[in-house]
Amino acid sequence: MTNTVQQQGSRSYLFSIVLVAIIGGLLFGYDTAVVSGAEKALQTFFRDGLGALYTPGLHGFTASSALIGCVIGGAISGFMASRLGRKRSLIAAALMFFISAVGSWCPESGILPYGEPSMTLLAVFNIYRILGGVGVGLASAVCPMYIAEISPARIRGTLVSCNQFAIIFGMLVVYFVNYMIRNNLGETAEAIQSAMVSLGWRRMFLSEAFPAGTFCLLVMLVPETPRYLALRGNESKAFSILEKINGTAEAKTILGEIKATVNEKREKIFTYGVTVIVVGVLLSFFQQAVGINVVLYYAPRIFENMGASGDASMVQTVVMGIVNIVFTVVAIFTVDKVGRRPLLIIGSIGMTIGMAALAVLSFTDSIGVAALVFIIIYTASFMMSWGPICWVLIAEIFPNTIRSQAVAIAVAAQWISNFLVSSTFPSLSEWSVGGTYCIYALMSLLSALFVWSRVPETKGKTLEEMSKLWKK
Repeated sequence: MTNTVQQQGSRSYLFSIVLVAIIGGLLFGYDTAVVSGAEKALQTFFRDGLGALYTPGLHGFTASSALIGCVIGGAISGFMASRLGRKRSLIAAALMFFISAVGSWCPESGILPYGEPSMTLLAVFNIYRILGGVGVGLASAVCPMYIAEISPARIRGTLVSCNQFAIIFGMLVVYFVNYMIRNNLGETAEAIQSAMVSLGWRRMFLSEAFPAGTFCLLVMLVPETPRYLALRGNESKAFSILEKINGTAEAKTILGEIKATVNEKREKIFTYGVTVIVVGVLLSFFQQAVGINVVLYYAPRIFENMGASGDASMVQTVVMGIVNIVFTVVAIFTVDKVGRRPLLIIGSIGMTIGMAALAVLSFTDSIGVAALVFIIIYTASFMMSWGPICWVLIAEIFPNTIRSQAVAIAVAAQWISNFLVSSTFPSLSEWSVGGTYCIYALMSLLSALFVWSRVPETKGKTLEEMSKLWKK
């Protein structure tokens, strides 16, 4: 190790580790959004074979069945992260992504008749999607936890926010991949539609296998987090990693702080009171209750309802993905300067305006360019606030000795909320599209009040300082 690295640490080493970790975030986004391009073809495929048995409610379940796995993955993430470690948990998630991608591509699995829709085939397809969801649930909890535990406090918010950038980038990539797959299926709209039902949706799900396999190979090369190693008594290896990242002097200080918290008694989940857990759960709840994943999962269908054709709706979805990327970058460059609380409150106000305007446009049947503008205002507000910063807070707000269990509870709550919001949207939209948007606007307003009254500012604080924060 050179003298410079010993004194200051290696930024390239830190960034290379984070770059590998955020591929898990990319797969998180890829897996949850791949269904956006495939769900209409899936509906036609199963409805043609099952007829009236394939109800809108059953389609809502099929389109969002991966979220059941996300709940499971989030719930078991604490157990896996504390028993297997952060690194092995990410390897397990990568394997689940890969198996799910291949299985969703061919749910017949060489056993069932190929291309013949049945309730059995529907069940098997959903099982593969749920397995991928378990991988998403694991990655959604462990990726930000891994990045937070390996990052210096002064840039922790920025680096954890990069995970959200990867999530949104994964969504943008899959929007583009879905668009390319769809356009390469035929020359005419009729030919494309027919090919989508027989082949297109399968290729969309299979495309995830390539980044999943890459992630599985690369994550084997990164180290375990210093805080997990210290919790397991491997202080020499923890120090070695800290030294490479922070330099010798700072590594000694950080390791001393970690050991001080590790040497505290093995703490139960409510050692620091109920409030810290409730804050984590409500952060997760509001991130989903504002309706963001309705816009992300059903984007092509929403744009078609506004009057866009099939190709135009997919292009508008890609444009929206680019907007999401840009405003996530805004959060990355401001979260460690402005702070967590101000960005969350500003984002909540923007989302309230966007959703309220969409509700008014829906009630007055004034859909068109204005609706696209307010969808962009809504999603931009989310992406520069609740999208990345909720994950930053969940990764950093809990004390070391309860982090893995508390993160698991918060992430499970997030995916439960996600499932409820996403699976109920088809039925709610049949009741009243404008009324549904009003519900999301109200939740956006309530999220601002919650942050203002209950969420502490964590900018610049070390993970070890969280114990003191909540003991107060």
